[in-house]
Amino acid sequence: MCGEQWIMCPICGNKTRLKIREDTELINFPLYCPKCKQETLICIKQLHISVIKEPDAKTQSR
Repeated sequence: MCGEQWIMCPICGNKTRLKIREDTELINFPLYCPKCKQETLICIKQLHISVIKEPDAKTQSR
C-alpha cells in the first residue's frame, strides 16, 4: 500500500479535507482551506506540494 498524507494549507498550516497518496499528481488544483477560507492553486507530484503564485491583475490603460 502506498503512503498517504493529509494536504496542509500553505497559508495557515492546518489540515484540509483532502488526502494524497505517493502516486497522486495534481496540476493547477484549487485547494480550499475551510479554516482560513482561502483558495490557493497548487501542484502535487510524488507527495511534493508546490504553490502557484498568481500574478496580480493589472489595470488597463486607454
